[in-house]
Amino acid sequence: MYGQLLKDVIIMANKYEQLADILREHIRLGTYQEGDAIPSEATLQEEFQFSRHTVRQAIAVLVNEGYLRKERGSGTYVSKPASLNQPSRKTIGIMMTYLSDYIFPSIMRGVEQTLREQGYSLLLGSTNNDHEQERACLQQMMDQGVDGLIVEPTKSNQYNPNLAYYAALKESGIPVVMINAYYEELELPHICVNDTKSGFLATDQLLQQGHSHLMMITKIDDLQGKYRLKGFVKALTNAKCTFAAEDVLTYTTQTKEDVIKQATAQLMEADNQVTGVVCYNDEIAQRLIQELTAAGKRVPEDVSIIGNDDSPLSTLSVPAITTLTHPKEAMGELAAQWVITGKSADTDAFYFEPDLIVRDSATKYKGV
Repeated sequence: MYGQLLKDVIIMANKYEQLADILREHIRLGTYQEGDAIPSEATLQEEFQFSRHTVRQAIAVLVNEGYLRKERGSGTYVSKPASLNQPSRKTIGIMMTYLSDYIFPSIMRGVEQTLREQGYSLLLGSTNNDHEQERACLQQMMDQGVDGLIVEPTKSNQYNPNLAYYAALKESGIPVVMINAYYEELELPHICVNDTKSGFLATDQLLQQGHSHLMMITKIDDLQGKYRLKGFVKALTNAKCTFAAEDVLTYTTQTKEDVIKQATAQLMEADNQVTGVVCYNDEIAQRLIQELTAAGKRVPEDVSIIGNDDSPLSTLSVPAITTLTHPKEAMGELAAQWVITGKSADTDAFYFEPDLIVRDSATKYKGV
């Protein structure tokens, strides 16, 4: 069971360290008693889908630590009882929608540095913003007996069939901290950016630059998109501007490419009046810039575009994207501090205030 779940959802910095952690936990819990032979290298390779070299590295680590001993021609055996005269190392689980791209590595750096400084080990999981993968990840975390959990919610603006898992974690006293968003049905501490303000600042910037016909592209299955849209509407209302229903484009995790095509098609229409676009994030902004440029539109001369999150994409894009700040590492550090201290009250919430970063993708409206 561990092997398959591990293959699906768990990512560690070094695979051999990951396997060593699992075998060490088996010994600590008494699954492998002193004098027991552990599974053969071939069995461990098959169960965990690791290379022979990785398995041998993990075993070598535990031999050096005194947990195991190798007997030539016989096998590898547990050499210490489960009740080791060493303090157990606490483990914090970290579940993110994605781990390897966009802003997530920066968040992880903040989490990892803080937890490691406090002597905690890390168990990482990725849900790919999918409820089934989230369930498997939660089961893995619970099976591993984590001492706390940092979670970026999966499709936080939709009903989540996994709410019972979080309720069980809370009932058992295991601290859970949400980042970037939260499940509104649960009373759990959360650390977010003020996304309503992000949407407001982006929209207000375009209005101040003289753009009166605006488009919003927002992600509707995540809570951030809901609040960024709220900020968009608030800024337009304050400015006594209206917007057309067809100029608010929404998408989900599965329809990202479709919305880019839809937005491009609308902006290329002969009677299009939109001159400014507020995007859910920098990824959408970059993709829209690429598609419009390929279709013959100039950014920002013909269309001004603003992103969000101040991701690496915002500076790699041509033109560089005007965006909103996201305190990535600071959010990770704070989440790690909260889960260590065991914050659990529903009143425990912190919102980072965003700032506008002016770059080259948005400019003053030049008129006809």
